[in-house]
Amino acid sequence: IFWSLIGQSLFGQEVYTNLRKQGHKVVGVFTVPDKDGKADPLAVVAEKDGTPVFKFPRWRVKGKPIPEVVEAYKAVGAELNVMPFCSQFIPMNVIDFPKHGSIIYHPSILPRHRGASAINWTLIEGDKKAGFSIFWADDGLDTGPILLQKECPVEPNDTVDTLYNRFLFPEGIKAMVEAVQLIADGKAPKIPQSEDGASYEGIQKKSNAKVNMAQPTEVIHNWIRGHDKVPGAWAVIDGKPVTLYSSSMLSGSVPTGQPIEVEGASQPGLIAKSGLILFGSDGKALQVKNLQFEDGKMIPASKYFSSEETASLDLTDDEKKMAEEIRVIWKGILSNVPAIDDTTDFFKSGAASMDVVRLVEELKQKCGGVQLQNEDVYMATTFQSFIQMFVRRLRGEDQEEELVIDYVTKDVNNMTVKMPYQCFINGKFEDAEDGKTYNTVNPTDGSVICKVSYASVADVDRAVSAAKEAFDNGPWGKMNPRDRGRLLYRLADLMEEHQEELATIETIDSGAVYTLALKTHVGMSIQTFRYFAGWCDKIQGSTIPINQARPNRNLTFTKKEPLGVCAIVIPWNYPLMMLAWKSAACLAAGNTLVLKPAQVTPLTALKFAELTVKAGIPKGVINIVPGSGGLVGQRMSDHPDIRKLGFTGSTPIGKQIMKSCAVSNLKKVSLELGGKSPLIIFSDCDMDKAVRMGMSSVYFNKGENCIAAGRLFVEESIHDEYIRRVVEEIKKMKIGDPLDRSTDHGPQNHKAHLDKLVEYCEIGVKEGAMLVYGGRQVDRPGFFMEPTVFTDVEDHMFIAKEESFGPVMVVSKFKDGDVDGVLSRANNTEFGLASGVFTRDINKAMYVSERLEAGTVFVNTYNKTDVAAPFGGFKQSGFGKDLGEEALHEYLRTKAVTVEY
Repeated sequence: IFWSLIGQSLFGQEVYTNLRKQGHKVVGVFTVPDKDGKADPLAVVAEKDGTPVFKFPRWRVKGKPIPEVVEAYKAVGAELNVMPFCSQFIPMNVIDFPKHGSIIYHPSILPRHRGASAINWTLIEGDKKAGFSIFWADDGLDTGPILLQKECPVEPNDTVDTLYNRFLFPEGIKAMVEAVQLIADGKAPKIPQSEDGASYEGIQKKSNAKVNMAQPTEVIHNWIRGHDKVPGAWAVIDGKPVTLYSSSMLSGSVPTGQPIEVEGASQPGLIAKSGLILFGSDGKALQVKNLQFEDGKMIPASKYFSSEETASLDLTDDEKKMAEEIRVIWKGILSNVPAIDDTTDFFKSGAASMDVVRLVEELKQKCGGVQLQNEDVYMATTFQSFIQMFVRRLRGEDQEEELVIDYVTKDVNNMTVKMPYQCFINGKFEDAEDGKTYNTVNPTDGSVICKVSYASVADVDRAVSAAKEAFDNGPWGKMNPRDRGRLLYRLADLMEEHQEELATIETIDSGAVYTLALKTHVGMSIQTFRYFAGWCDKIQGSTIPINQARPNRNLTFTKKEPLGVCAIVIPWNYPLMMLAWKSAACLAAGNTLVLKPAQVTPLTALKFAELTVKAGIPKGVINIVPGSGGLVGQRMSDHPDIRKLGFTGSTPIGKQIMKSCAVSNLKKVSLELGGKSPLIIFSDCDMDKAVRMGMSSVYFNKGENCIAAGRLFVEESIHDEYIRRVVEEIKKMKIGDPLDRSTDHGPQNHKAHLDKLVEYCEIGVKEGAMLVYGGRQVDRPGFFMEPTVFTDVEDHMFIAKEESFGPVMVVSKFKDGDVDGVLSRANNTEFGLASGVFTRDINKAMYVSERLEAGTVFVNTYNKTDVAAPFGGFKQSGFGKDLGEEALHEYLRTKAVTVEY
């Protein structure tokens, strides 16, 4: 079929372009005249294609068709009129002229909301679903037969813009193309519109848009968002008419703010940091982001009482020169305005949304040091106010308050490291409320690195409150998931830029050998954030076929939603990496968090907090409270506003946490607890690899490793050779300063742990195990433990059952060929975190790996963790997973939605 397109705007342009791509034949485009010397987007693209374009200012005069216009239209010979968002009144002799008539797009589910402003009225009326209709034009007002309709749910804080951009625009374009194809195929239906549910609402005027405050809050919210941006709902606030923009329902607690009089309201409003808080007749609250006064000036509602908004700046000579350059840019865009003076209003002079983009982009090229958003132009519409805003931005006066950090600095490892040491709450470093501090110690020599804030219960409560506000009302929860991923990628980049500093801090605070800290503690942390940043926009639900309740039909689908405020408690063996393993998944899922680092290793977590600010993570999203587990960790377990707690640590503490979480508010829990991981070495192994990896399984990170092989089972025929070769290799290990690049074995994390390791070895000797090597503290300053080997360890012994969490190799023999026997012994433990097997026999390897009761099984390797592989234990080693896709589900909830239609 040959068709004509009657309409305008980007919507018309996209319909035209997509129809042409499908091979449909267009014989003419009828659009509006150029405005201020600029052609409509539809006209621009059609003229480029060589399609005949007609720009009639009107089709009728005094209700009668203009003969020469109608004749010009008929001459193109269209067989169908396609009318996407056509704003002109088209005569019926044009509508009915083509063989197939005319089809029109309308942004409502007809017959509801016939007439103009249908999207606005969908919101004003509080409809739960929106959509559009493509119908056959008749002589009524949107009353012709329906060709096709599509609908979508209306979200609680949807606006005209979000509905249009998310659904009505993209899906409407596809539907127009689909409709034309149906007509071309002779399959287009004509379904008469029912009068049931039919409604008609006219275009709203400013005079009729005043808010009736004596209504429930949701009704007020619908009224405001339905009038945003045109004509704008308004109320009398502080004695003045003020137009209200960007309304959202307030789901969390009401923030504190300065009271302000609102005419007709049941109680005063509040000017809070997040905006203007208004209350309906039901006592619930909503939040308005922006306010506009009668003179056209728009401000953030939070700045209503701020004097700096009205104070005029004195410009320097350079700033005056820049203002004149900006005046030239304005003049280039507003070509119809004779001169740009201080009172020239960007929008009243004819600028549209594309002009806003052009202004922002031209300024970006001209003044690269200042990054404006489109919203900034809407907030400063006159030239004078725009220049004032621009100069403030240039000077940095209206930016977020600069992060102030009272660093502790140390010259170490050929660099100066700068370490924050205070609590990090709501985007700021600050002392604990009661001013308490404690010492964090360098295990290499026992010296005090610095004093760190010792958080109190009140500090935890402030941190949770900040995280809840950030989740309920901050930008994090409203952010496009892809934008959230972009921030996490930026955070990973910053961690990489600071990797040497982070690794140095990790070394002096935890005792990790620097090369290992660089590769694993920090390196894997960076990989973890990059991995989960990529997941942000890939978290999906699914559709589920359920039994249909005839004659109705059903659509059931699931949504994955963040939980809210999450608490994370991390251990001291991998301070930064454990932070990354848990918090990256938590943040990617869209939650906010309060994190307690281990009391003895808080410094990399606090340095990480600094980098989150530089990355642009909004305030309140990440909060870090160093202190004791008994105080801080317990309050997290008990707190009613925390919805999930992730913990890595000992089994006894894990049990206490689980109990407290259940009693408080049944919060979700994931626990990565103790281990006594068995490593079975068969005589048919690669001996060189078994020795090398077996030692790594025990001595990696000086044994402070949750998956460390807690007990080695070595087949009898190779047992003695294996032990001999291990001892030979231990003697070659260099024990010393972890910052020395040639060091193999650094100090234990803290003195209390070293003392427990010495006691552990003493118990092993008393029980009759054979101490082959080590077992003592190294005679040098600091908390160094000798790499240790025990043999002849029997199943009933303490060291056969209990985790050392240190460099202690516990070895037991098993009889040659006794596969099932050694499996029974390996599984005879309440722990089940990891395990390993060394053999060249693939059948044996698979048999053993299937029967080992552990969350991870390593075959002919050990410690091989990867950010994409799920990690977590069985039995009393806990439940829940870190890493991999499964980790995301620990921080998400599944909502099932069933729609009947």
